[in-house]
Amino acid sequence: MKYFAIILICILTFASCDSSKSVVQKDSEAVAEAANDTVRIANDELEYEIIIIDPGFNSWLVTQYPRGYYGQDFLERKNQQFVIEYNRRVMNFQQFDRNLYQQEINYEFNIDYGYEVNYLLYNYFLYFQQRYNQNLPGSRGISRG
Repeated sequence: MKYFAIILICILTFASCDSSKSVVQKDSEAVAEAANDTVRIANDELEYEIIIIDPGFNSWLVTQYPRGYYGQDFLERKNQQFVIEYNRRVMNFQQFDRNLYQQEINYEFNIDYGYEVNYLLYNYFLYFQQRYNQNLPGSRGISRG
């Protein structure tokens, strides 16, 4: 089965240099936070799956424009721009941080993934740029964060 897999970022929080007790506590809190911030969207009929694992994404998402604010055409155009640039950075690992740009995104422009997929992917790109201080073309002046 062909999967459209987007595993954009799998972040493990870094433990501080405090005592081992605080490291264990922080690690378990990070695991719990990551579990709560895992967004999974799948459609067996279209054979795709999106998995977003990034602590803080869900809490950030509720501060953004709600579903329905943007049209699907707008989201698709923006996602196409973001995916092209993101994949270019994955391939150019000598210039860009390999920890941020780990895997290509298989987003086929001729497939209708639906509103929900495009909405979450678009917002993840905005979150990714804000959280990791990145600038993907086409994002200027869009985020509310």
